[in-house]
Amino acid sequence: MVRASLTVYEIRRRLHVRYLKWRTELQRETAIEYLDALAPELEAYGWRCVRTYYPEVIPVRPPLLRVYGELGPVTTLNVMAVPGGRWGFHEAARGRRGFLSPCEGDIKGAAEGIDHFLRARAARSIS
Repeated sequence: MVRASLTVYEIRRRLHVRYLKWRTELQRETAIEYLDALAPELEAYGWRCVRTYYPEVIPVRPPLLRVYGELGPVTTLNVMAVPGGRWGFHEAARGRRGFLSPCEGDIKGAAEGIDHFLRARAARSIS
């Protein structure tokens, strides 16, 4: 059976997701700042990071940080707006469902959590 109309909850949810998407696209510089802060921290853990958000590398609309391990690419990270006026590091392939860590606060703590995720991902790809 097909419903004729959306519920108020569904409308509010769709508007909220659209607002977050709009905020992420409009404030591209903020996302770049957070990725620029994260890259040296991940490199300190031994990961190689390629910043694909500079036009001379590869012109990509959403700012992406590609992370490589010893055996090749592990994942691609991006920064997206999250509820409450905040920002979060996400795994780009999973979109909003790929939330890894909040951007605000301790960037070293965020890098440590992302490092654990990347090591688990790299170990899974080896087996």
